[in-house]
Amino acid sequence: MHDQEICAAICRSNGIRAKEIAVLLGLDRKEVNRTLYSSPLMRELCYQDREYCWHGIMKQEHPHTGLQEYAGYYSTVGEFLELSEEAWMARLQEGCVNIARNLNDTRGLLHSFRDCRETVVRLFSDLRTMLGEECLEWEIAFELRLKQSRYMRIYADVLIITEDRVFSLEFKMKDKTDPNEVRQAAKYCPYLEIMFGPDYEVIPILVLTRGHEMFEFAQIGDADAVLPVCSGDMLFNVFDEYLGFLER
Repeated sequence: MHDQEICAAICRSNGIRAKEIAVLLGLDRKEVNRTLYSSPLMRELCYQDREYCWHGIMKQEHPHTGLQEYAGYYSTVGEFLELSEEAWMARLQEGCVNIARNLNDTRGLLHSFRDCRETVVRLFSDLRTMLGEECLEWEIAFELRLKQSRYMRIYADVLIITEDRVFSLEFKMKDKTDPNEVRQAAKYCPYLEIMFGPDYEVIPILVLTRGHEMFEFAQIGDADAVLPVCSGDMLFNVFDEYLGFLER
């Protein structure tokens, strides 16, 4: 499968034809066409114009112009922090409607949105102490929606995008690790890797907002891989694990 390379070739161009993609990547043109026309995810991320050139809806560079087409809310971290909770919630709900995100609140969906926000605001209060204002230029997206297949959608709760990493945060209002939720947090990675391209490392994190002083690495199903699981008050430490700012 060459989905990531093909998507990157398209998103980094100003329009490119399938035969040009094949030459650029050293692939068979039939394989390129098969990927472009048969993959629902690829058709979600790219489109073809009347001249048969393919374009990416989202650029794979900072700022990620077009990311707002997939998210309930998208901005720089600085802009996000300037909004009141109610102003942010209004924008998030409007954006969710635009991406056809169901806002049925029977199971406390809107409360979970506020819970996510509270944790993220606390995270950046800590990060600004260590990193200064540079983290305000990072990007943040809430409720990312992607078409995985014809009938299936995936939703990532929060993405925090640095210069070279995408932290994918899956939030649960719980205090104990559930193996099924660990797998859920990890399953978005392959799709985000295609979306953001090879220059970005995708890091999944399971955040348990009812936990306290919790930070561990949990095995992902039967695989050898692990991902970080933390309480909301320890999310700062997970970021340090990958960014190493406490060692500076």
